[in-house]
Amino acid sequence: MSKPRLIGVAGPTASGKSAAAVALCRIIYGEIVSVDSMQLYRGMDIGTAKPTAGEMGRVAHHLIDVAEPDEHWSAARYREAANEAIAAIYARGRQPVLCGGTGLYFNAITKPMSFAAQEGDIGIRNELQMIADESDGKIKLHGLLKQIDPEAAGRLHPNDVRRVIRAIEVYRLTGQTITERAALDAEREGAYDLTLFGLAWPRDALYARIDERVDQMMARGLVDEVKRLMERTPGGEGTALQALGYKEIAAALRGACSIQEAVDAVKQGTRQYAKRQYTWFRRDSRVHWIQAENRTGEDIAREMLEEINRI
Repeated sequence: MSKPRLIGVAGPTASGKSAAAVALCRIIYGEIVSVDSMQLYRGMDIGTAKPTAGEMGRVAHHLIDVAEPDEHWSAARYREAANEAIAAIYARGRQPVLCGGTGLYFNAITKPMSFAAQEGDIGIRNELQMIADESDGKIKLHGLLKQIDPEAAGRLHPNDVRRVIRAIEVYRLTGQTITERAALDAEREGAYDLTLFGLAWPRDALYARIDERVDQMMARGLVDEVKRLMERTPGGEGTALQALGYKEIAAALRGACSIQEAVDAVKQGTRQYAKRQYTWFRRDSRVHWIQAENRTGEDIAREMLEEINRI
């Protein structure tokens, strides 16, 4: 029995994924399933570069604005919601198109993920939380993760205590890091016939786009957006204020640095994040890379369609 076809548009931040995916959907009668771990959250619009109202008006989008800023969505929870959305799109006779830059979530949909379903251990969790609650405990806890899994430690901020604890917990329970388990899962066969595209850019050109996007976010009111989130999550422990672009501005609003220093940190952090995204997707042999510089979303969509028709 053949597997249902699933199309994905992936790549680093600011690479033009949304425009290309929307253009493709308008050609093939598709609907978009967001594969972005931060666009799930309400009130995080500017800093996550959510699709514009025009884009969402032209094509149906799913898994955007489905969670509160202080909620936790694991990869397993995301996978369940995404598969429900995909099934509903198929039922309407339309084509699901994944679009985003969260590599773990792409694998959650398209590959079995044993570590995501790993049962937790409350004893281990409480022990690690006690460390986190000590003076400088977050740094100490993050250091423990760095010893176990440097790659995961590089992805997670020390303030993201819940995910740091989870990463250490999985290692203690299984003897494998979450990075190792994700790599193993990525080699297993999934439920869909996936065609996955990646948008490629020259590094300097992409970094210039990132810097410009951050400046546009500031002009659109990122500071006010962060202020509103701080009012909703005064303890600062929620998902929202740990996200790239939000934690830096929040630090400035608390007086830890100037706004300009925060903006510079957001640009640098976003460039580093884009590099990690490239590294993730470059390791995935399923990705068909398309050069995106100086091209419109419509042009990229036509190339994607040609490739789909060849397969």
